[in-house]
Amino acid sequence: MGGVDASTPRGDRGERGCSTIDAAAGQGASGSFDAGRMPRPLPLPDGFDVFPFAVADALAAGASRRRMRATDLHAPYRGVRTVVGMPESFERRCAEYAVIMSPTHAFSHATAARLHGMPLPLRLQQDARLHVTARGGRRAPRASGIAGHKTSVNVAIRRVHGLIAFSPADTWCSLASQSSVDELIVAGDRLLGLPYPIATTSEIDAAIARYGARTGADRLHRARLELRAEVYSARETTTRLVLVRAGLPEPEPNGVIVLRRGRRTRGDLVFRQWKVLVEYEGEHHLTDVKQWHTDVDRLNDLIEDGWRVIRVTKATTAAEIVERTRLALIERGWSG
Repeated sequence: MGGVDASTPRGDRGERGCSTIDAAAGQGASGSFDAGRMPRPLPLPDGFDVFPFAVADALAAGASRRRMRATDLHAPYRGVRTVVGMPESFERRCAEYAVIMSPTHAFSHATAARLHGMPLPLRLQQDARLHVTARGGRRAPRASGIAGHKTSVNVAIRRVHGLIAFSPADTWCSLASQSSVDELIVAGDRLLGLPYPIATTSEIDAAIARYGARTGADRLHRARLELRAEVYSARETTTRLVLVRAGLPEPEPNGVIVLRRGRRTRGDLVFRQWKVLVEYEGEHHLTDVKQWHTDVDRLNDLIEDGWRVIRVTKATTAAEIVERTRLALIERGWSG
């Protein structure tokens, strides 16, 4: 009757029938059975579960449109997907937009500066927008969370972390419209700084020439005169500026010092003529014991060699730095 084998016991008939129905209901597109839970989405094509991707590329690789609407995917922009749960970061946000970014567009201003590792004032660091510039006079990009710009200047382009951005020198120039002279000096010192320079002086000068007379050009030229090579950190730059603005001689950033025993070392800010040294004690000393021991030995060697060492920290005020350095220089023969 009804297609059921009359020889099958009633209990077996019911259990088998229910099992067949439940399996059909619980079997998702993945072909796996998990009663009471949503079916798991099919795996993405190879390589699409690591980086942000274009929907069109995933479809071309064999994914379905239904798969692109699955809840395990996030859509930061139209036509872009990224796997939910991936670690959030500034670089990932840039990579998400880069999926749909025009070849004539490039990251610029504070966004490019962060990609290049240039130090920025807090207000620019906290700017949540991504700055993107259209080159060749094309219309500025418009999208949620995007600060669009346009330029007819033939700026130099650099690929950084796989992303298309203004070159470090042109990035520095693009900051001029929203930065003070000292902020430009702090950011610009990274161009020629340690552990390796990311621009040359000729690249910087060429970028300034391209920038022309646009907003902030005067600040840019003034800052250029005070850029220094061999700077390791923003704190070194700000300390140097504090000392110079107070009328003290300009120290040499990370100057090489040859001790009497023949050992070569560096000092953060070196007043070589007077054998006075200003050392910034960063917070890494609190966690890197090996580096702390190395620095203690280095400073002891400098003191034994006749150097007057002034140690400052993040908590040391500008007035304290100036006063201690002034007194040390006077003790060593500086006439002021």
